[in-house]
Amino acid sequence: MARIREIELTGAGSGPYGITVGPDGALWVTLSGGGGTARVGLDGDVREHRTDPAESRPLVITSGPDGALRCTRSGDDRLGRVTTDGVAGAVPLPAGSGPCGLVAGPDDTLWYAAMNRDAVGRVTLDGQVTEFPLPVDGAFPSMLALGPDGAVWCTLNRANAIARIDPAGRVRLHALPTDAAGPVGITAGGDGALWFVEILAGQLGRITVDGEVTEFPLPDRAARPHAIVADPAGGCWFTEWGANRIGHVDAGGRITGHDLPTAASEPHGIAVAPDGSVCAALETGALAVLTV
Repeated sequence: MARIREIELTGAGSGPYGITVGPDGALWVTLSGGGGTARVGLDGDVREHRTDPAESRPLVITSGPDGALRCTRSGDDRLGRVTTDGVAGAVPLPAGSGPCGLVAGPDDTLWYAAMNRDAVGRVTLDGQVTEFPLPVDGAFPSMLALGPDGAVWCTLNRANAIARIDPAGRVRLHALPTDAAGPVGITAGGDGALWFVEILAGQLGRITVDGEVTEFPLPDRAARPHAIVADPAGGCWFTEWGANRIGHVDAGGRITGHDLPTAASEPHGIAVAPDGSVCAALETGALAVLTV
């Protein structure tokens, strides 16, 4: 039987947002409301690293190819870096980037989505930044995933499309069938395709590397799905920000859900821990841990 418990993090206003499994096997969470990150063990041990300015607004976090954690700092246009023992640094990005999505790419690089510049960028381990403009204005590029084809895939929240960017920066757009769907989170699934959420349409989407899109309406179309991560057992887990729920879709498109115990907890980022539990960052100040 499924069980959900909560781990309290840093209190009101800290705004836990992104989450990932670090190279040390712990969960790492961005604190969008107060700057910095938190390292969270499944035993409840929480260690804060408040090394960034409060206004830095860190969003998405991922493990980098050099064994450190990286996060997008949307408030001060930087790519943050923190080692597993808390040593921090940052790489400046083009002014006005508003970076959000982040993924480790091919050839020991990191790729970020510049929400406010209609671009995606590539950062090498020595801090060299290359920006690739998108062929559309006002796209609001949001989240990224590395596809099984070796390309970076990006949701264009306001352009109603998914972009494919190859390692050389060439861009191809794939329009979504539903108007004003508002794609946000995206992940590489275990079925050779990419899965994404449509926050405005209340749907999930699946896109093949050839660009074929299939959409799956949620039982609650007002659920506002936000983030999504592949389930190692097949399918994907996702957060339903507007419905206070963690959802699951299997490889055949069957959707189920698990209500969170605390009302209006605002689930955002989601990750699968090494022990198989599903963990969601709750913007109200905690981490939800779902055991199924």
